[in-house]
Amino acid sequence: MKAVILAGGTGSRLKPLTYWTNKHLLPVGSYPMICYGVAKLKEAGIRDIVIVTNRTAIGGFAEVLGSGRDWGVSIVYRIQEEAGGIAQALELARPVMAPKDKFVVLLGDNLFEESLRPYCEAYERQSGGAMLLLKEVADPHRYGVPKLDEASGRILYIEEKPELPQSNYCVTGLYFYDTSVFNLIDGVKPSRRGELEITDVNNAYAELGVLAYQELKAWWTDAGTFESLEEAGRRLKGAIT
Repeated sequence: MKAVILAGGTGSRLKPLTYWTNKHLLPVGSYPMICYGVAKLKEAGIRDIVIVTNRTAIGGFAEVLGSGRDWGVSIVYRIQEEAGGIAQALELARPVMAPKDKFVVLLGDNLFEESLRPYCEAYERQSGGAMLLLKEVADPHRYGVPKLDEASGRILYIEEKPELPQSNYCVTGLYFYDTSVFNLIDGVKPSRRGELEITDVNNAYAELGVLAYQELKAWWTDAGTFESLEEAGRRLKGAIT
C-alpha cells in the first residue's frame, strides 16, 4: 500500500504558535508532529508516502523529512494552493497513484498508539469500497459521527458535529481508499464554506453500501488544540526509535 498524509490547514486553534510554522511541524515530545505519522506508516510496511501541504510550509517539511531516506521511506510532496478542503487536498495525490493502488490517508494531526499494520491488511483483503477507523469518545458531538450497521460492518451515513449524536463513536482522520475515491471526489460539490468535504466523499461510499469500518482500541487524538497537543507530548515522548 501507499499512503497520503494531509498536512495543510491554518491551525487556527493553535494560534499564535501557527503564525510562524505549520501545525504539523510543532514539537510533540521529542519530534515534530509529522514524524509520528511517518513512523507509524513505516511500521505498517508502507514505504511510498505523499505529503500534501501548502507552499509556505513545504520548505519546513523538506528540512525535517527530506526525501524520506533517513526514515526508510520515499516521500513525494504535493502543494495545495488554497484552502479547498480535505477532499481537494486528497485529489492532489491522484497523479501519484497507479490505477489499482490501495492507500491509507492520514490527517497529519491524528496521533495514536496502535500499529496500522492489521488495519492495512484488513483493507487489502477488502474487495472494494472504503474503510474508516472509528474511536469511541466522550464528546462525539465535536466530530463526524457514524450511523452503524453492526450486522454488516458497514457505515450507513456520517453526520458532522451533530447536536444529538446517534452513537459514541467518531470518525478519526484515518481513511482507507482505492483509486475509485478520485471519481467520487469529482462528483462532490463544494460545501457552504466553499470546500470539498471528505465527509461528503465518505457518505457517497456509504450510499453505495461499501463503507466499512474498524475500531481503534488504544489512545488516539487529533492534536489540534493546546490541550490535546500537550497530552500527545506526554504520551508519545520517546515513542519513535
